Amino acid sequence: MNREKIVVITGASSGIGAATAEKLVAAGHKVVIAARSTDKLNALAKKLGSDKALAVTADVSKLDDIQNVIAQAKQKFGRIDVVFANAGTGLNTAGIEDGDPAEWQTLLDVNVTGLLLTAKASLPALKQSQGHFVLTSSVAGKITLPGSVYGASKWFAYGFGQNLAAEMKEWQGRCTTICPGMVNTPFFDEAKPDKLDPDDIAEAVLFAISANPRCDVREITLMPTK
Repeated sequence: MNREKIVVITGASSGIGAATAEKLVAAGHKVVIAARSTDKLNALAKKLGSDKALAVTADVSKLDDIQNVIAQAKQKFGRIDVVFANAGTGLNTAGIEDGDPAEWQTLLDVNVTGLLLTAKASLPALKQSQGHFVLTSSVAGKITLPGSVYGASKWFAYGFGQNLAAEMKEWQGRCTTICPGMVNTPFFDEAKPDKLDPDDIAEAVLFAISANPRCDVREITLMPTK
């Protein structure tokens, strides 16, 4: 196993983020979990153990919040090896003609601006450790979906991940874009057996960050078998 890694995870209060935090701690790593839901974060941190997890309330669309997460992570654990930019949101109304511009703005604040700010705030620390940036895009960011603003935001995430990988390569950093199909998370109204489980994405993150440093796992796409 690789050495213990310090991993910052956004969108960590539930779903993919929470599952990844649990998976990484079980594998011997330490996590800094960030999200807007303070109560859920604190409950998860307590479950994981105060010596292995730090909860920091943050809104990824605010640079000061993300900078505070990075600062607290470095203060507690001394360094940051991995950042998993997982925070994301969807829309209640699909399509352009019937879409709600206010809802679009909220989505863009999280899925686009939040991703950019998370990278900006964390790259100096990752540069020091020759670290790894992981981000959640989606299969929706690789296909066309009629009038999907959500899908377009994930196209941005996908392209951003490719370009960030090229930038990080200049200092031997690594960047992985995770592209899941539908996942059973609070994102959807009801659980269905033909969707991926958050644990599947957590395993993909662990795989990517556990690869030999000579291997930059640029992209992982996961689809439900059924």
